[in-house]
Amino acid sequence: MTMQTKSPKLIAAYQFCQQLAQSHYENFPVASIVLPKRLRLAISVIYAFARTADDVADEGNLSNQHRLQQLDDYSESLLAISQYNYHGTDPIFIALADVIHNFSLPLKLFEDLLSAFKQDVIKNRYQNFNTVLDYCSRSANPIGRLLLYLEGNTTPLQLQQSDTICTALQLINFYQDIEQDYTEQDRIYIPQEELFSFGLSETDLIKLDSKKIAPLLRSLYQRSHQMLASGYTLGISLSGRIGWEVRAIILSAIHTQVLLQQQNDDYLLTRPRLSKITLLKIMAISLAKPYYQQACLKLFKRLDNIN
Repeated sequence: MTMQTKSPKLIAAYQFCQQLAQSHYENFPVASIVLPKRLRLAISVIYAFARTADDVADEGNLSNQHRLQQLDDYSESLLAISQYNYHGTDPIFIALADVIHNFSLPLKLFEDLLSAFKQDVIKNRYQNFNTVLDYCSRSANPIGRLLLYLEGNTTPLQLQQSDTICTALQLINFYQDIEQDYTEQDRIYIPQEELFSFGLSETDLIKLDSKKIAPLLRSLYQRSHQMLASGYTLGISLSGRIGWEVRAIILSAIHTQVLLQQQNDDYLLTRPRLSKITLLKIMAISLAKPYYQQACLKLFKRLDNIN
């Protein structure tokens, strides 16, 4: 079904999701213009679902009980969609029902996202790195898998590489938002075991001088670096405009990793941002697989030389 044949209500729902996706700054492209319109619209809907559910867990002054209730309402709407029985008025779910059914997307991936957001409401410390990885497997990995399922045929290796890249993206976001997560949400994604093994307290994470926590952070950077290095060939295995988009996302992540690692030890809590010029260069390089691969390898060599 094309947009021309959709109902006015459904068209308006898609437009709402697209506007929401375009209104948020991300270091990584969100439903970029390089994608075919049908995929661009579908990704905007998935992003709108994830963004608003995440905001339920994090934003405003609601009690935890009310946050969990709203996320349970999201789960109920998903259930109704799975039964072809959603009759609500929320534009996100109106569009999401259309996307899920048209692309035969697994409902479990959306449920995994909701489980991670619910966890954010009730859990704000992580004992070890494995518990962080478990969270990432539900908060980040479903997005990459959904992108691949939108395209159609995908292989187990591509799904595994997607999981690796998405986990790395999530970790990079954690390392950029340490101070914000702690001061605004009382949430720490740095494993407690590792924090204390470096002789650090939680308050050390928000001191103006980050030199004391630099050894810990640089050890954590190495993990996301290794994940990006082991999963970046996903971009080479994908063709067409979806491959272009994925390559741009991965290359943006690697550039951000470089910005993180090259920061002075005194200012590691400063959030790096990719400039518009850098993003345009990334899009141009990602157009051709050989240029993408060369750029990735060059950046990985640069990362190796930083540490």
